[in-house]
Amino acid sequence: MSSSDGNLHVALLPSSGMGHLLPYLRLAASLIHHQCSLTLFTTHPIVSSAESQLISTFLSAFPQITQKKFTPIPLDPVAANITDPFQLQWETIRQSAHLLSPLISSSSPPLSFIITDVTLMSSVISVTAKLCLPNYILFTSSARMLSLFSCFPSIPSSIPKESLPPILLDSNSSFTKNFSDNSGSLKHFNGVLINSFEELEKESLEMLASGNLTKGLPPVFPLGPFQPLELERISLLAPLKWLENQEESSVVYVSFGSRTAMSKEQIRELGNGLVLSGCKFLWVVKSKVVDKEEEEGLDEILGHQLMKKIENNGLVVKEWVDQWQILSQKAVGGFISHCGWNSVVEAACHGIPVLGWPQQGDQMINAEVIEAGGWGLCMKSWGWGSNHLVKGVEIGDKIKELMGNQRMKMECARISEVAKQRSKAGEGCENMLKTLFQSLTKS
Repeated sequence: MSSSDGNLHVALLPSSGMGHLLPYLRLAASLIHHQCSLTLFTTHPIVSSAESQLISTFLSAFPQITQKKFTPIPLDPVAANITDPFQLQWETIRQSAHLLSPLISSSSPPLSFIITDVTLMSSVISVTAKLCLPNYILFTSSARMLSLFSCFPSIPSSIPKESLPPILLDSNSSFTKNFSDNSGSLKHFNGVLINSFEELEKESLEMLASGNLTKGLPPVFPLGPFQPLELERISLLAPLKWLENQEESSVVYVSFGSRTAMSKEQIRELGNGLVLSGCKFLWVVKSKVVDKEEEEGLDEILGHQLMKKIENNGLVVKEWVDQWQILSQKAVGGFISHCGWNSVVEAACHGIPVLGWPQQGDQMINAEVIEAGGWGLCMKSWGWGSNHLVKGVEIGDKIKELMGNQRMKMECARISEVAKQRSKAGEGCENMLKTLFQSLTKS
């Protein structure tokens, strides 16, 4: 079950979406550092050009990794009743999971274990079980979200029902069905790997370890915080140079990820709020912040007068940025975020207070991690995404509160120091591999 020289041979099976792919590749780099041999399964066609480019760059940087291309049977999105391209890819892989068997069997040397994306669990476990191949999950969200996932459709008492992703309240949606199926298969896996650490989510990790949530829950390995790869760096000199000229902890960084779509009205109110806060700001506007149906550019949506005020008080960037590099700048003193888990962990690593404005998915539950830790605000009253319009005055007031809260800054500094120590030691991954190696050599 392990390679002839004693090293572990690990296969990685990600699904789709940058929020899922990035943690996989960061974990892969850590496994290589710990002398593992790796095989990466890549699904073709790949949904987005960003994912395709990242995989290509990654494989060029790590030529020792074996790539195995997996081509599932295409699904008709109309028949599948799925409009989201990433969810469609998840379902496509799930329905073609049986095709993975010969790819796994032909791996040389034989695989020690496989790490499967959380979105693919229930379909892949039957394949690996027949091959007697240990299967671990990479859970790409928080331990708090894992506590919900582990017992769904039941809801832990620690999670308010209003914090659940709205789509999970629709029992007829394909997403909810898959979420429930994957949850039900959890007990058949050998373990769960998660990008978190004890000081970030102590209560949730203790609950998961106690077994009180779900009987038969496999071991949970907190491996975080994952470190970014050098190949992720995007050199945008303009925002970095602008930040270098700002006072320490004076700038609010604003980013809602790559998949958040806001209404024109909300974009205007956000712009107004940034100006009214009186703080300098770096606002990253990515491709889907504006709804697909809207043809106007950001300048037209905001209007000449507001755009001029924004240009006098901050910088708007309409491209991808290296978020890790931005957060590491001394000028950044606050982060307005949708609270995707990767963003939460990166903010913790850099000790940046967060104003959490969840938009969809697991983001409300992730924002509650920040709130419980005392190093940020979770804006539950602002609802989910486009549920209602949040006025600029309120946004501006909350930014002032975030930037002026000294207690939050002290807690952020503490979390950051712990995160740095965890990263330097690499304890999570090392302990996991020791445990795995011991169990595998006994079998």
